[in-house]
Amino acid sequence: THQVPIEIGSTQGKALAICWLLGASQKRLGQNMAFKLSSELVDAAKGSGDAKRKLEETHRMVEKNRAFAHFR
Repeated sequence: THQVPIEIGSTQGKALAICWLLGASQKRLGQNMAFKLSSELVDAAKGSGDAKRKLEETHRMVEKNRAFAHFR
């Protein structure tokens, strides 16, 4: 089986970004969810953090699998 990269719409992209931010926030150590979410948002704005790492990891995976794009 091959992972075939497909383009997603802006609405689905925003939904993915929110899911990644919430997931990364839940994994953080801290007092409450509001503090963890705010810390993750600040880190994402700075270009670090777990959500940003997930985005870069996904982009690297898509670049590796670009050769299979013609299977769509």
